[in-house]
Amino acid sequence: MFGCSAERSELPPGVLVITEGEQTAAFIRNFNPLAEVGDVRWAATRAIYEPMMIFEPIEGEWLPWLATGSAWNEDATQVSFTLREGVKWSDGEAFDADDVRFTFELLRETPALDLRGVWSHIEAIEVRGSHEIAFTFAAPHVPGFSDLAHQPIVAEHVWSKVEDPISFANEEPVGTGPFTEVRTFQTQVYELGKNPHYWQPGRPAVDAIRFPAFASNDQASLALVRGEIDWAGYFVPVIDRTFVARNPEHHHYWFPLLDGTVFLYANTELEPYDDVAVRKAISRAIDREMVVKVAMHGYTRPADATGLSDAYARWRDPEVAKGDWVKHDPDKAGAALDAAGLVRGSDGWRTLPDGSRWRPQINVPAGFSDWVRAGQVMAANLQAVGIDARLKTYDFGAWFDKLQRGDFGLSLGWTEVDPTPYGFYRNMMSPATVVPLEESAPVNWHRYGSAEAEAALADMASVADEDRQRALVVRLQQIFSEEAPAIPLFPGPLWAEFNTERFTGFPTRENAYASPSPNAIPQALLVLTRVEPRGSSTAQPEPRP
Repeated sequence: MFGCSAERSELPPGVLVITEGEQTAAFIRNFNPLAEVGDVRWAATRAIYEPMMIFEPIEGEWLPWLATGSAWNEDATQVSFTLREGVKWSDGEAFDADDVRFTFELLRETPALDLRGVWSHIEAIEVRGSHEIAFTFAAPHVPGFSDLAHQPIVAEHVWSKVEDPISFANEEPVGTGPFTEVRTFQTQVYELGKNPHYWQPGRPAVDAIRFPAFASNDQASLALVRGEIDWAGYFVPVIDRTFVARNPEHHHYWFPLLDGTVFLYANTELEPYDDVAVRKAISRAIDREMVVKVAMHGYTRPADATGLSDAYARWRDPEVAKGDWVKHDPDKAGAALDAAGLVRGSDGWRTLPDGSRWRPQINVPAGFSDWVRAGQVMAANLQAVGIDARLKTYDFGAWFDKLQRGDFGLSLGWTEVDPTPYGFYRNMMSPATVVPLEESAPVNWHRYGSAEAEAALADMASVADEDRQRALVVRLQQIFSEEAPAIPLFPGPLWAEFNTERFTGFPTRENAYASPSPNAIPQALLVLTRVEPRGSSTAQPEPRP
């Protein structure tokens, strides 16, 4: 695949070339940071717009960004943020607390944009002068901090004039981030220049960021191997041989298992996936060791029964993790399917209660070559126990639309990473996150609600003491393992490849100042404000602004 001898394309000096995580054959010009991923460009939430604070999972710390600090009241019903002074929008207008207030009020007025569900908990917002703002919750809600702190903030003087913020493509963005100026935009490539008013002195050190379009991981990998990309975040097979060996001095990677767990989602609104015994039978049919070996080239490991990735390693309960429903056991899988009435017909294939052959389709985005291979392995695993499963690939936008609307039986998908497992289990099991089929769901694509989980989540939201939180997280792990709302496959690696021939300052194992992947939202901002051209005389800034 990587044996092509074509000449390397010349790279523009001072321009950092990055790949978008969601491969697509053609870009759509959309920089709306409030909309869900899909056609929204990478830069919207990683370079143009910024949050008040950034959680860095490697150290488990909150870093100040547009806010310099925060404080809770005694009963955890109100949190206030002190905003950074001297920040300007890229058009020169001053940033202040009214922009923050406006952003959250816009989410209240347009619920489809409230992707984190903040208004299910917020009761009031109070502006306390130009650079302080307070949020009051209807009840104690400690996990709400991350939803507030990570929300991209938009400019009131721009967005107050927008008639439809949902469909607004925001083609000429005005942000506070390091790169805001659209130099060029074509379907195959776009480029953003520096924010002329960026608040970090001397930053960014890079002149511009550039994004070429690739229809698949394989195409992007070829460009990476040829040295045409500076920073990438996707699966590359046998990377030591295909990438590092080409230029050992400058070609590097780091794949910590800090991304969300990758799941096989079973739509629990549909039969037979509404039966926990069937979901666990499907799980037992999957040979995760083979998935990890064949599809992921050993970059990760099989998931355990908690569903947690290493981003939550300090929260994982070792006893719950031992649950055997995530172990490959086709005999147990077959017996459970028989007991559920999904028996084999005379042709060897299992049938549904109406007598028709069970022919599930596993949906996967076509550009994710690792997921495609994982889907192929799993389809073969399910066929081995009599389920006539087939892999179906879609362009990313079509796949994600189906996932959100619940237009699937089985589909691969990711999970988001939050500072604590609260967000993970809420998105996985809270009835409050379940929406009807055909409505777009920002989370809980499998439409599963657990009353027991909701009670534990409510208790966890009201306590700030970590020991009490830890006990509640153990209970959530137990509920997850008992009810199997979705089928965990493997902890997601944070894909991060970088070429230091032209730029330096990327995170490494030895200098782990940030999550290394360009896919990390909003942590990519930490990298964009640290990377600099090779040989630059600019002194390295402190890791925290």
